[in-house]
Amino acid sequence: MTYSPATQDQLLAIRVNAGIADLAATERFAAAEPDMVEAIVEGIGAFAAGEWAPLNRAGDLEGAKLENGVVRLPDGFAQGYADYVAQGWNAIAGPAEFGGQGLPFTLACNVLENLGTANMAFSLLPMLSVGAIEALDHHGSEAQKAAYLPKLVSGQWSGTMNLTEPQAGSDLGALRTTATPIEDGEHAGKYRIAGQKIFITFGEHELAENIVHLVLARLPDAPEGSRGISLFLVPKYHVNDDGSPGPRNDVRCVSLEHKLGINASPTCLMSYGDNGECIGELVGAENRGLMAMFTMMNNARINVGNQGVQIGERATQAALAYAAERVQSARAGSPDKTPVAIIEHPDVRRMLLRMKALTEGARALLYYTAGQVDRGTLGDEAADRRGDVLVPLIKAWGTDVGIEVASLGVQIHGGMGFIEETGAAQHYRDARIAPIYEGTNGIQAADLVTRKLGLENGAVFAALMADIARDAAGDEPSLAALANDCAAIGEWMRDTASLDDRLAGSVPFCTMSAVAVAGWQLLRQLRAIGGGEAPGTAAAKRASVRFFLDRIVPEAAGLKASAMAGAEPLYTLTSEQLAG
Repeated sequence: MTYSPATQDQLLAIRVNAGIADLAATERFAAAEPDMVEAIVEGIGAFAAGEWAPLNRAGDLEGAKLENGVVRLPDGFAQGYADYVAQGWNAIAGPAEFGGQGLPFTLACNVLENLGTANMAFSLLPMLSVGAIEALDHHGSEAQKAAYLPKLVSGQWSGTMNLTEPQAGSDLGALRTTATPIEDGEHAGKYRIAGQKIFITFGEHELAENIVHLVLARLPDAPEGSRGISLFLVPKYHVNDDGSPGPRNDVRCVSLEHKLGINASPTCLMSYGDNGECIGELVGAENRGLMAMFTMMNNARINVGNQGVQIGERATQAALAYAAERVQSARAGSPDKTPVAIIEHPDVRRMLLRMKALTEGARALLYYTAGQVDRGTLGDEAADRRGDVLVPLIKAWGTDVGIEVASLGVQIHGGMGFIEETGAAQHYRDARIAPIYEGTNGIQAADLVTRKLGLENGAVFAALMADIARDAAGDEPSLAALANDCAAIGEWMRDTASLDDRLAGSVPFCTMSAVAVAGWQLLRQLRAIGGGEAPGTAAAKRASVRFFLDRIVPEAAGLKASAMAGAEPLYTLTSEQLAG
């Protein structure tokens, strides 16, 4: 259950894939010099391993508990969060004018990677706060920013996002929570919020002094569907004029969900306005709530993809340690019949290398995406649009990687992997939520083929694949061919395929595209290793990248037929026959 930060591979990805040196050459991110970057990556790794990792097992066993309206977490969580805030980790990429360090989003991703590898359930608390900061910074009023951002940036207060309702699920246009304008009295100009939200992560807890809920609701006479949704800021405690928490707002946690995993993360059913006195403030324009909320969700989707890397890293470390210690049978191809550690057996070696290759590929894609986001922040419109294309890739494929790697970890442990005490089962259980929340992976794939593929009439996606094909053509023809296949499928989907055909092939197409980008970024790492980068991990990196390029890239190429099979074969049965 021990965890050692993957510092060297993280630094390699930050340098090569995010291009941190180019970011540091700008005035906005000038503080991200090499010494600063190394200090952050090493520092958060040491903090996560020393303080948050030891809480992971207790968090799984004891979980969060609701007692008399108060959510209790296991011993150590309050101190762990207090130390996280005191050391300034929450403020890494926060806006400088509100107490943040103003460093690149890339480094905030690294903070979350280390925290989540140490303790995925616990890391959901700061992850959502980062998203709330982003939404308020882009869409909040000056008064809202002044009142809420300093405390959110420091981590003294935490944030949530409230979208889902029991009857709505992923269809946000069906939500029923209401917001009624207040005409007079002390809350004149604000709104009374009424309704319930489900699956609210860290919707109630005692680790932060206040909780800032961002809640989607409908104004009276709002248009139907998603066009009639507004965003409201609803604090757990009202905020006094001096900025301190005041009286309790009319918001409460009704119950906690009993889940497959992430047991230390309280997943709350939240009720707003049971007594008719839940007070909220409008964020942004009326009926434009989804636009504001998607600022938060875009950030969250990248960070959920990050969770695939986190679980992949933790599961890989556990599997490698177990395989090196577990002695069983002689190696089949060896004349020596003495039993050896299972790490010597060919199929176990295959699984271990696959775990490493997938995890490192997802990490390379994560930091490439983060680097594009940072360039977009600097005003690079092409990078901003490329980042938009990459978001569904890292969210969907990154979390799929987390599932596969965690499953392989259980397999390597054999029967002991199915026993809770080894920890392998917890990684598998914790990983399973990531392909579901912040938009299921099917929704990510749909976003790719319906929205992102059409950016600039397809030019954004086509340019990405052309860059990969051109860069890989000399060294890696299989990778270049995969990129060319992705470009051709994208053109077919955009110009010829029906909407049903596009959606039917969206998931394999999303996987192909993600593997193409990840393979490209690993190829860039391989070249950097050849140039002297990360000498301490060069041999292992060469082996894992070769595994990815020689085995995982050809697998992805085999998805072309599925991506272009169309929807008709899916409907040869009626719904009754299929369910029958």
